Amino acid sequence: MAVKPTKAEKKQNYDAKLCQLLDEFTQILVVNADNVGSNQLQSIRRGLRGDSIVLMGKNTMMKRSVRIHAEKTGNNAFLNLIPLLVGNVGLIFTKGDLKEVSEEVAKYKVLNIPTKINKGTVEIITPVELIKKGDKVGSSEAALLSKLAIRPFSYGLVVLSVYDNGSVFSPEVLDLTDDDLVAKFANGVAMVASLSLAISYPTLAAAPHMFVNAYKNVLALAVVTEYSFPEADKVKEYLKDPSKFAVAAPAAASGGAPAAAKEEAKKEEPEDDSDEDYGGMNLFGDD
Repeated sequence: MAVKPTKAEKKQNYDAKLCQLLDEFTQILVVNADNVGSNQLQSIRRGLRGDSIVLMGKNTMMKRSVRIHAEKTGNNAFLNLIPLLVGNVGLIFTKGDLKEVSEEVAKYKVLNIPTKINKGTVEIITPVELIKKGDKVGSSEAALLSKLAIRPFSYGLVVLSVYDNGSVFSPEVLDLTDDDLVAKFANGVAMVASLSLAISYPTLAAAPHMFVNAYKNVLALAVVTEYSFPEADKVKEYLKDPSKFAVAAPAAASGGAPAAAKEEAKKEEPEDDSDEDYGGMNLFGDD
């Protein structure tokens, strides 16, 4: 007959297991386990077998083990877990993709609305909308729901926080795509550039705009003074003779037209038919 471990031995075994998992895994999902039964928890454990391990326990024991292990290893990043161990929570240690594991956990929510079909009882065979959102529940509706044992709530593990190599963040971060990150980064760069230009403080984001603005200022100065440079000479030339603005574009567009017209005319030019015989008669007489 196997000897049951004592309470102290159970604590030691739990502490050893938690410390082993902390050393082996760098990614942890902190999940809320309110209203999750043991059978449902077993289903979640079976569904996550492979790269993930679910560990439940008392918060005080988990906090104590995490704190002592952080002191022993000198890894203070573990201490970021302690503020998250509040309420009925558990830990999912994983080596897989955090978003995929989080979605997998969400699949095991169970809708707790039991139905019974027995002989001699009323059988509901079609959907019935008994209560609408915002309606007041009367005594008749409450009695019917009570008799049918209908409890329209969904229970399951809910990811509250994510621990990844010492960093703690909200699970909503896992829903961000590469496009979202690029858009946010571009928006941040634009804000930095705008602020830099407003206060005339040079930054890498504002450098292209500053160079363009500086070139415009130098060009404007060259136009109103005798100072010049190759790029400014062309602008000055157009300002002296504004008609060139109108001539330059059409000339460039129609530059190949005459040559094309000549080529077309050449193609349409008839062949020399002077020696052709018409009905056996030479139009120019015989030699």
